Amino acid sequence: MPEVPNDPKLRTMLEAVAPGTELRDGLERILRGRTGAIVVLGYDDAIEEMCSGGFHLDVDFSATRLRELAKMDGAVVVDRLNRRIRRANVQLLPDSSIETSESGMRHRTAERVAKQSGHPVISVSQSMHTVALYLDDHRHVLEDSDVILSRANQALATLERYKARLDEVSGTLAALEIEDLATVRDVVTVIQRMEMVARISAEVDGYVIELGTDGRLLSLQHDELVTGLDQDRTLIIRDYLWSERSDSPADVLDALSRLSSAELIDIPTIARILGVGGPEGDAVDSSLTPRGYRVLARIPRLPLHVAEAIVATCGTLQVLLSATAEDLQAVEWVGPNRARAIREGLSRLAESSILERFS
Repeated sequence: MPEVPNDPKLRTMLEAVAPGTELRDGLERILRGRTGAIVVLGYDDAIEEMCSGGFHLDVDFSATRLRELAKMDGAVVVDRLNRRIRRANVQLLPDSSIETSESGMRHRTAERVAKQSGHPVISVSQSMHTVALYLDDHRHVLEDSDVILSRANQALATLERYKARLDEVSGTLAALEIEDLATVRDVVTVIQRMEMVARISAEVDGYVIELGTDGRLLSLQHDELVTGLDQDRTLIIRDYLWSERSDSPADVLDALSRLSSAELIDIPTIARILGVGGPEGDAVDSSLTPRGYRVLARIPRLPLHVAEAIVATCGTLQVLLSATAEDLQAVEWVGPNRARAIREGLSRLAESSILERFS
């Protein structure tokens, strides 16, 4: 099974050739016509130096023009930024010393041109009836929407299961935090689940990009499942990241993203990244007290700068939960009405979290 591309440049290019775009329409016309083609998606001096023979053109790009020009044996050069077809039926002469893993002449040329110029190059195979996109060192075969959609639905089903488990452990942690019973193991379990959901979400997002207009429904389902995930990941790290560490939440998220699957399920590894659980991160049953960012984020219409001022004043969630409305009024930007709203909101959240745990 082909991997979902993570390179941002390749993802941007896949979006440009996704179903529903005029470029993809032109490529599908070439496939249906059972002819091969090389299409260079970029035009500059480097490309011009590689071109030999053919015709100089300067016409608007269209799917039908691409199809007609591809009937000739040579390559078609498209100025992608200006949506113009600049050359047709040209022979491409890239540096023959550039390494290529391809065997067919058309594909070897496409890969070498892509590596030498830095521009995307598309090769349509007449015999194999496939479309390959070359970009830098990447080779990506464009597949039919039905094939991609089948894999995407499997990934989406997995995402739904992981998200349900994440909601479960997050609810348990919230109740433990209210009772001041949270441990390193409880916190790391939630962070593990968040990272797993984020990775599957990135895979589904890759499928959405490749599907283009065919992935609209999948995109809506995906967005519904992961709305707020990025904020939740940042907030839980802000709640528990050891205060003497110089790492930012972004640094921690980056470190988590680089973990292998085996490392991600190892609790001490994640504890060390957070700076909790002792020097080796193996004190997994030691107690932890959150600062209160996640709880405050659940209070409606509470601006972030106000939440940060409250955390800076109270220090921990337990102090925050025991604070009166009068105590909260001492915080900058917190007036009487907002203090009462925060106090009532905290009481409701504490009550609902405990009820959910024992229901």
